[in-house]
Amino acid sequence: MLLPVETAIASGAMAPQMLISSARAATLKLANQLEAAAPQAPVLIRGGEPFSLRDAVPIADPALDLDKPMKGPFRAENLDWQGPAQAALELARIAGILPAFLVDPKDAGEAQPVSVSDLTAYKQTGALKIVTRARLPVTASDTAEIVAFRSSADTREHVALIIGEQRGDRTPLVRLHSECLTGDILGSLKCDCGPQLDAALAAMADHAANDGGWGALLYMRQEGRGIGLVNKLRAYRLQDEGFDTVDANQRLGLPDEARDFATAARMLDLLGANTIRLMTNNPKKVDALAQAGIAVSERVAHQLPDNPHNARYLATKRDRSGHLLT
Repeated sequence: MLLPVETAIASGAMAPQMLISSARAATLKLANQLEAAAPQAPVLIRGGEPFSLRDAVPIADPALDLDKPMKGPFRAENLDWQGPAQAALELARIAGILPAFLVDPKDAGEAQPVSVSDLTAYKQTGALKIVTRARLPVTASDTAEIVAFRSSADTREHVALIIGEQRGDRTPLVRLHSECLTGDILGSLKCDCGPQLDAALAAMADHAANDGGWGALLYMRQEGRGIGLVNKLRAYRLQDEGFDTVDANQRLGLPDEARDFATAARMLDLLGANTIRLMTNNPKKVDALAQAGIAVSERVAHQLPDNPHNARYLATKRDRSGHLLT
């Protein structure tokens, strides 16, 4: 039995083992017991006593390391059900919870509630459809149209905002924008998401008005580069302790990049935009779309000035994530 640590609060559960990521295991000084593994690889650990909720939460959440530094000793144990374990960690990420589970070894890996096939079904983009569209006047363009997408295999609802007249004979200017509550809505200065959103819409409106072209802003429901809002805020707390955005995600046992570009490609295909001009500083977006069948005829730089609160964040994107920033 696998029980996510974050849902164990009401159950009062205890278990002799925990499933965590290898990145988190390394912070618990288990690296010398592990073979080289990807940061999100599953690791099964055992302590001297069964794990209670009081024990499990600070083991799972590195944001509590300063408050509860004394942990262990722990031992990494043999894990002979890698498939379900990996699927469990990935589904935890999708759910936006910590990738940590209490494990009852009596039936672990057997009658599991998750499997690799669950992930396969979730990642199939063919079920994504356009469900409705409507006129939506916005500040950048009072003739804009919004298009809503939904899949039978996924509860997330993505949208595209179309600026200008959608025409098959013109290559659209496209921006893939992952939702950012803190930046888009609350005006956070820790990132550049809000200004990038506004600037993209303004550029598309200018392109439509002056060049007769059109643009599409894809607003993707994948907060925090795919780790979810709460986990993003946990990463913010770690950044306040001195970790950069990449290290903060990895200390949580989560990837620093988990966005779903295949879904974006499917949205573009449904819009009839198989060749695009892409507004991005991230060449990995260009490559990901190309692998999914979308041709990028031009990468349009989309850099905005930094501020004292996001300068390190942007430098990390440049130096560690390969963004083309000056």
